[in-house]
Amino acid sequence: MKRESISLLLGYLDAQEDEIEKLYKEIESVEPVDKEKTVYLAYLLHNLYNAFEDLFREIAKTFENRVEDPNFSHKELLKRMIIEVPGVRPKVLSKESFLVLDELRGFRHVFRHAYTYELFPEKVEALRNRLVKSWGSIKKDLNEFKGWLSLNLN
Repeated sequence: MKRESISLLLGYLDAQEDEIEKLYKEIESVEPVDKEKTVYLAYLLHNLYNAFEDLFREIAKTFENRVEDPNFSHKELLKRMIIEVPGVRPKVLSKESFLVLDELRGFRHVFRHAYTYELFPEKVEALRNRLVKSWGSIKKDLNEFKGWLSLNLN
């Protein structure tokens, strides 16, 4: 792996983490007490998963070099993040982080494609609560991966 590729990925990861953190802080602060706030929270959850997926796509492009395939599914990309690629990279996510992000991915799909779907505040709130509960695990996983990248710069 070229030093420049790892360095570029580290820079991207840092910038994307800042965006992810901003979205997360906003998600934490919104209480879906009415329809407008529920829709806003759903929009933020949608955007948060998009930010993670963009990061995972960069990781996959850097190490696996096969993301350009138009048949490449969103779920497959996420699954790659819980797999260690021996001799190439460690896993990016733990099982706990994968499960909550997979739920977020599924929600994002529904939010994007179900135009007549009604958002239920209790379901959106439950997803937000699950995310908040698992946030420490997600942050830990990303920090460990960043640490591995930093070690491989030398």
